[in-house]
Amino acid sequence: MIVLDTHVLLWLDREDPALGPSSRETIRTAWGKGELAVCAISFWEVAMLAARGRIELHQSAESWRGDWLRAGLVEIALDGALAVTAAELAAFHADPADRFIAATAMARAATLITADQAMLRWPGPLRCHPAGT
Repeated sequence: MIVLDTHVLLWLDREDPALGPSSRETIRTAWGKGELAVCAISFWEVAMLAARGRIELHQSAESWRGDWLRAGLVEIALDGALAVTAAELAAFHADPADRFIAATAMARAATLITADQAMLRWPGPLRCHPAGT
């Protein structure tokens, strides 16, 4: 399974060239197998960015989310076990959403596609693929 970091989902949505060819191919392959996912917190992050005027969605956040889910993106819900895992990530940066995303990928033994350098450099058991490649 492949889990997308929030910014990667937005890059994919916008066909942003920051998302590299290797990442695009990995995403295409996972999508074809029904194994492309995001942590539910990513939809919250996108909704908050839109509400603050930092991004424009051209539709409601709920409608945007629904479009992605209907297209086959898998949403992984947060639960208590993920919350505890996220809290216990040793030497991980403080951003709670990033902690939830990392914990989600780890719990599913998935690879996280991200450009977040702190996540890419973290020495813990998180498998990452650099989004720019």
